[in-house]
Amino acid sequence: MSNAQQPSALATAGVAAIAARPRGFLSTGTLVWRRLRRSRSAMLGLGVLVAFGACAALAPWLVPYDPYAADLENSLKPPSARHWLGTDELGRDLLSRILYGARLSMVIGTIAVAIGVLLGVPLGLLSGYLGGWFDLLVQRAIDVLLAFPSTVLAILLVTILGVGLVNVMIAVGIVSVPTYTRLVRGQVLSLKEQEFVDAARALGAGSLRIVFRHILPNTLAVLIVQTTLQVASAILSAAALGFLGLGVQQPTAEWGAMLSTARQHIQLAPHTLLFPGLAIMLTVLGFNLFGDGLRDALDPRLRT
Repeated sequence: MSNAQQPSALATAGVAAIAARPRGFLSTGTLVWRRLRRSRSAMLGLGVLVAFGACAALAPWLVPYDPYAADLENSLKPPSARHWLGTDELGRDLLSRILYGARLSMVIGTIAVAIGVLLGVPLGLLSGYLGGWFDLLVQRAIDVLLAFPSTVLAILLVTILGVGLVNVMIAVGIVSVPTYTRLVRGQVLSLKEQEFVDAARALGAGSLRIVFRHILPNTLAVLIVQTTLQVASAILSAAALGFLGLGVQQPTAEWGAMLSTARQHIQLAPHTLLFPGLAIMLTVLGFNLFGDGLRDALDPRLRT
């Protein structure tokens, strides 16, 4: 083969090799799932989340009693064959209220984190890529938010916005914005110095195209892991607000509000405090275990 034919042959072989490969997204997803299945703690966390998610989705068909129906003659009853987790101070079935509380907690965690992602990710992308006065302005605003402990900041925002489900989700979402902004900014500062960004710029790509087409996809792995862990923090923050009386109000079935009411009967009926607390603990633990396993599975340095 002549020297003139060698580049053409190599190019043809390269194209054939690329065409023969599986799609990048599918192959990466398969690899991540294989690595994830090897982690017992991650699968345990996933199992807990699937169980709570199924209970939340099927709550109207799973609950044995109306979670809002009062039965004062059976108030503060301990767990029994009739009421598996006992009843609260108004005779309402605790199991039914916890199942309905799972629906509300999952919704609060998901929407709050979505707010944090929608606000924090674009700020982090633009702040890290543009730099200059815009980066300075954004980072100083983030420093102000980070100066407050997350719970204190959430209480302050709820006090300003007012008590209610929607305001709780907004407040918890705003609390998560600094985390996403700092995380994405750090990734962008590293990625924008890579060769593929220089190549895209040399080919005439604009700043927005480079940011959202080339840099953002390379931050998705970190964002997915952080989002998984952030949902747990959002659920915990919402429960803390409910416990303090600043979150979802009674008679709505919400785990934090249930704890707030149950603390008055902790000596007479400790089960009213125990079971909602266990629900919060297991849900947060499930997200944390799954998030840790997902982080290891997505780490390219650990792939073989």
